[in-house]
Amino acid sequence: MKYYLIAGETSGDLHGANLIKSIKKHDPEATFDIVGGDLMSAAAEAKPLIHTSQMAFMGFIEVLKNLNTIRKNLATVKADLAQKSPDTLILIDFPGFNLKVAAYAKKLGLKVYYYISPKIWAWNQGRVHKIKRLVDHMFCILPFEVDFYKSFNYEVDYIGNPLLDAISAYSFNDNFKQDNKLPDRPIIALLPGSRQMEIEKILPEMVNLFYLFPAHQLVIAGAPNFSADHYKKYTGDLPIPVVFNQTYDLLKQSEAAVVTSGTATLEAGILKIPQVVVYRANKISILIARAVIKVQFISLVNLINNFLSVRELIQDDCTTRSIADELALLLNDKDHRASVLENYELLAEKLGEPGASERAAKLIVGYSKNNTF
Repeated sequence: MKYYLIAGETSGDLHGANLIKSIKKHDPEATFDIVGGDLMSAAAEAKPLIHTSQMAFMGFIEVLKNLNTIRKNLATVKADLAQKSPDTLILIDFPGFNLKVAAYAKKLGLKVYYYISPKIWAWNQGRVHKIKRLVDHMFCILPFEVDFYKSFNYEVDYIGNPLLDAISAYSFNDNFKQDNKLPDRPIIALLPGSRQMEIEKILPEMVNLFYLFPAHQLVIAGAPNFSADHYKKYTGDLPIPVVFNQTYDLLKQSEAAVVTSGTATLEAGILKIPQVVVYRANKISILIARAVIKVQFISLVNLINNFLSVRELIQDDCTTRSIADELALLLNDKDHRASVLENYELLAEKLGEPGASERAAKLIVGYSKNNTF
């Protein structure tokens, strides 16, 4: 069968790649067309129609600035879908773009599956009605999403969290420090995000931690869509190395981490690395977000546990001093550190076991071949 997958962000590229690998096991004749990144490209053995680096725009103002690019991308995908006419379209998160694609796909009579639900429970919950009209099957990865959709009389498949798959399958490098020529000092991991806006707003605050933790070394997890030279704009002459495609190794080798809100907060939680979650954006974007967002927390760890399991520092609270204060507690206060680690144990219980990609692939292939809706 012919599958068409669309992921617009780095995290979606990872999950899309693992899903493709699992689909191949259940459908050996599968062929793939993709909108995604390097990982999906390798798994599908296909060049992306559009790369994720040309897709991800975060925040209301940033989206407005890039409307022409977004419109062009949408027109390109629509034309390609009409030409390719796949048996199954699989949308991965990225709702602003993907729900528009879903509407067009339904006009073409395509089967539309959604892998990793849009976070409509956070804001604009009215979109659930659009999803019910446009999406034949929804595959959720967060346990509380099942009850959310059920409240709207929409049955979904909960398949567990694919990050558990990615981490359990990862081969950790015990020689991480040596291979990256890092000193034998404890590490504080810096994860500034994968979008330019996030890096621009948050990384300078992270970099200033260099002066406050002389016994530790700071190491940045670089996003694959940026070069080492790009990070030099923010680190200057400070000896703060950047490592690429080694985020799990970096986290595993760290005593603590400063993590930009997003998928990485859950990765740090699964790996049981004490973290402080940070976020900064355009002021207008934050004002609009605070007016419409309906959830109490921004990090996935806190959302899943449903209480403040790790500290969140947002916008004006996201300063070097505030980050340093929380880091000092995570590194030096045994009770505080133990409390965070205990919260991670509860997180693990709620997430369950690995196998999300396999479960989703089996259902997708089954639904597609049996023509069930």
